[in-house]
Amino acid sequence: MILDKTPYSFDRVVRMALAAGLLWGVITTLGYLSDVLIPFAVALLLAYILNPLVHRVQMLVKSRGLAIGLTLFFFLVAVGGLCWIVIPLMGREVAHMGRLISDLVSNSKLAEEAANRLPPDVWQALRDYFNTPEVRDFFRTDSFISMAQATLRRVLPGLMGIISGTYSVLMALVVPAVVLLYLIFLLMDFQKVRVAWKELIPPQYREGVVSFVEEFDLAMNRYFRGQTTIAGILGIFFATGFSLIGLPMGILLGFFVGLLNLVPYLQLLGLIPAVVLAAIHALETGQSFWVVMGLTGLVFVVVQIIQDAVLVPRILGKAMGLSPAVMLLSLSVWGKLLGMLGLLIALPMTCLALAYYRRLVLAPALPELIVKPAGEGGS
Repeated sequence: MILDKTPYSFDRVVRMALAAGLLWGVITTLGYLSDVLIPFAVALLLAYILNPLVHRVQMLVKSRGLAIGLTLFFFLVAVGGLCWIVIPLMGREVAHMGRLISDLVSNSKLAEEAANRLPPDVWQALRDYFNTPEVRDFFRTDSFISMAQATLRRVLPGLMGIISGTYSVLMALVVPAVVLLYLIFLLMDFQKVRVAWKELIPPQYREGVVSFVEEFDLAMNRYFRGQTTIAGILGIFFATGFSLIGLPMGILLGFFVGLLNLVPYLQLLGLIPAVVLAAIHALETGQSFWVVMGLTGLVFVVVQIIQDAVLVPRILGKAMGLSPAVMLLSLSVWGKLLGMLGLLIALPMTCLALAYYRRLVLAPALPELIVKPAGEGGS
């Protein structure tokens, strides 16, 4: 049965072509302006995450401006305190890893131990990789701040191009200040915009658009905020576990695996660097590789149990309602379409698309799907 019986007239085809062209134009424009939109996008994401907290504080202090000020103050203090504690630890880990890599690529005792204990092909592949200029320069950076800038330059080439192109400390301070200003303005008008934007929609389209946006907001609220909370908690658990077993760069790896948890099941990719670091740790300490690998695997298993048994039921519950197969398919499709952004919004957008399909496609067709019993309807 064909659910959509609307004929494809010339006018409808032209409208569809114009809509497709408009969508292509929007995506192209966003790609062209992505460098200058990064600060706004970061601020919008932070505003979306922090707005519920601002709303709760506002219920206590009554003033929206004061609530925003208090929320941002404690947020910046928490982030600054975390950086004050974690960054020096990461710096020492990176420096230690740099010394290990230098020993591995030279004719040191560690290199001899690796040559004796590792299969020849594996040892040669590791040595060639660690001897590449990119890896050696990355770990030979004089300071951890410079290394962080080098990392950001690879991850955010457009934004860091503004800073590194001028080598200006002033510009390095301006970009966070711009993000903070965007964040303050967005939080100030967040509630007003949530109410007033509906009046900008033409009346004939308002109900459908408002319903569409509300479902999207519900999906984002259930998934994105919850998954961000889970990723942060798991990052702390992984960093603590890797540090306890003495894994090189354990804190950095732990937060990296936690970041991967923004996308369900993607944390399994963290096993690859974990195995490499476990092998290096076994060579450095003289322990059995399988013992170190077992401890590393135990960290993954324990954290996974905590995630599945405690965090996901309490924070996300059954909000998504998607099978693992649909989740993996949505991650693949949206990731192919929009890259990292697509991976982040894959599951909410999939839930939204399914809800849209059920309401606007299946619901109108339900009466037609009811088949009358044989002989009913007259003689």
